[in-house]
Amino acid sequence: MEFHTVDIQGFEAKLPILPLPSGIKIAFFNLHGDRELTEHCAKKLAPYLADCDVLITAESKGLQLAHCTARELGQRFYAVARKTKKLYMQDGLDIVIDSSITTGKEQHLYLSKHDSDLLKGKKVGIIDDVVSTGASLAGLEKLVIEAGGSIHKKAFVLAEAEAAERKDVIFLAQIPIFV
Repeated sequence: MEFHTVDIQGFEAKLPILPLPSGIKIAFFNLHGDRELTEHCAKKLAPYLADCDVLITAESKGLQLAHCTARELGQRFYAVARKTKKLYMQDGLDIVIDSSITTGKEQHLYLSKHDSDLLKGKKVGIIDDVVSTGASLAGLEKLVIEAGGSIHKKAFVLAEAEAAERKDVIFLAQIPIFV
């Protein structure tokens, strides 16, 4: 298996290079199960998000990052956009995002009423593991607006390929796409 090594502000991560349904290959970044990497990234991102009232992320790899970052910021709650609608989400928000490039299909993002209420009238920090095509980010932005929050910051551990050229996002390191 091939790997790509990236320095995430003092933490070296060895990422496996994996093919996507579209035919391109990516350096796969996975925070799941790596407490040390997740906590390092949260500590590095927290200062950028210190002036946000609340954080939002999309499940699943953003969950532990949002959790650790909220802890660093002293915030009790953070919002989670789910990819499947849970029983307790009957009165929440539902939006559609086009993530066909990375997942090969259309996806939904769901926000519970509790999380929607958490964002209302607040300066919201969007946080996630990787920004790539921007489809998931656009979905999170739409949820924040529909919930009545204002998008204050957008922070990621990694920016993939052209996403590193965006001026509206904060990221710790960049990774390429492999052809």
